[in-house]
Amino acid sequence: MKKIILTAFLFVSIISTNVLADIKMGIILGFTGPIESLTPAMAGSAELAFKEASDSGSLLGGKRISVERADSTCVDSAAATTAAEGLVSNGVVAIMGADCSGVTGAIATNVAVPNGVVMISPSATSPGLTTLDDKGFFFRTAPSDARGGQILADITKDRKVKSVAITYTNNDYGKGLADVYAAAVKAHGIKVTTTAAHEDGKADYSAEVATLASAGGDAVAVIGYLDQGGKGIIQGSLDSGAFDTFILSDGMIGQSLVDAFGKSLSKSFGSLPGSTGKGAGIFTKVAKAGGIDSSGPYTGESYDAAALITLAMQAGGKADRATIQQNVMSVANAPGKKIYPGELKKALDLLAKGKAINYEGATGVEFTDVGEAFGSFLEKEVRGGKFKTKKQR
Repeated sequence: MKKIILTAFLFVSIISTNVLADIKMGIILGFTGPIESLTPAMAGSAELAFKEASDSGSLLGGKRISVERADSTCVDSAAATTAAEGLVSNGVVAIMGADCSGVTGAIATNVAVPNGVVMISPSATSPGLTTLDDKGFFFRTAPSDARGGQILADITKDRKVKSVAITYTNNDYGKGLADVYAAAVKAHGIKVTTTAAHEDGKADYSAEVATLASAGGDAVAVIGYLDQGGKGIIQGSLDSGAFDTFILSDGMIGQSLVDAFGKSLSKSFGSLPGSTGKGAGIFTKVAKAGGIDSSGPYTGESYDAAALITLAMQAGGKADRATIQQNVMSVANAPGKKIYPGELKKALDLLAKGKAINYEGATGVEFTDVGEAFGSFLEKEVRGGKFKTKKQR
């Protein structure tokens, strides 16, 4: 009997030791809120990278990663901060996220930076985050809207739009992108008839649409969220006949929007960060094999954010917060062997041998000196019931 008890005790001890040996990672995204239809694929893509590193057997001598998810809501900074505090108190060594710019800034300022926890956001694009006092703990695999707004304006010009009304969700992301876009289209000689904020969470947007309609324009630029106010603006515009051409920001591009409006979006277009390069094609195959639809926004950026965290640990030889912070930039940029999706074992083995890597990933990762992606963009339009890429910008 004593032998049986001892064996059972040892078995439980081994299990407990293995569980405790897991490296804890946090993923915080808006699983509820205005982009909730986008986040499952984003989270799944990040988890795919964490699993790939775990299954390789090469991460820090065979360590595995366990993931804890938390809900940023995308819009409620207080709730997002509380959720992030939960991740940190549970011992995560890094956070993949957050998503929307306002909550990302709040988490970084109030939770991540004070606790020395690296955050790598796949989708927070506000220009204001470039100058965030982050002490070197905040990175993003998505490029700033300072460039994104210019790209969207260039597409607007190329589509021969002569006048545009602009509506934006009333937060850091919306206002920041609207300001850049408005200035850029004016520089192209396009008339901006009005620029007006809208609030998310309303049941009816007829008043906002009436304001836009009274100003007029060939099209309305909708800078917002596809599951919230942005969708309401489009619905109101179509119902009233005010507009039938919509210029869409990255937060408006997702299959749920096409499912809702179908052919009514046939004249519409937009842009979002992304690439048609080698890494993007590889990632599509890797994601499909992992059961993930990579066609939505920020899936590649999410995979890349998670991959960079694992590679930074390996480069420093430790699974701790400081090590990750110290090594993200070195694995993200040249010099070194180029690494693409599905090649994390190869990268981990090279790093274990003291070799340098240059993680290209799904999105052609290259960080500026403040740790954000230079980035490329995809021009999108609706064809055949889906958002299709016209070309890379």
